[in-house]
Amino acid sequence: MKQNIKAGDEVVVLAGNQRGDRGKVLQVFPRRQRVIVEGVNKRKHHERKTQDNPEGAIVERENPIHLSNVMKAALYDQKRGSAPA
Repeated sequence: MKQNIKAGDEVVVLAGNQRGDRGKVLQVFPRRQRVIVEGVNKRKHHERKTQDNPEGAIVERENPIHLSNVMKAALYDQKRGSAPA
């Protein structure tokens, strides 16, 4: 499947709880067909105690979403016939 989304692109989420949200692509996993979008699909992650982080912590991180659920923002705006917000 052809993939035209790269890290740094602005995309719009097409499906799921955060449908309509825009964000920058942080990372792309082509073999798994998944992308990590800034500020989208955040989950809590428990971190171990380490020398750098002696208390441990609960951190929110972005999780990957499927490539088919995002579209480049420019193409989205062009298809919707509207200017970017």
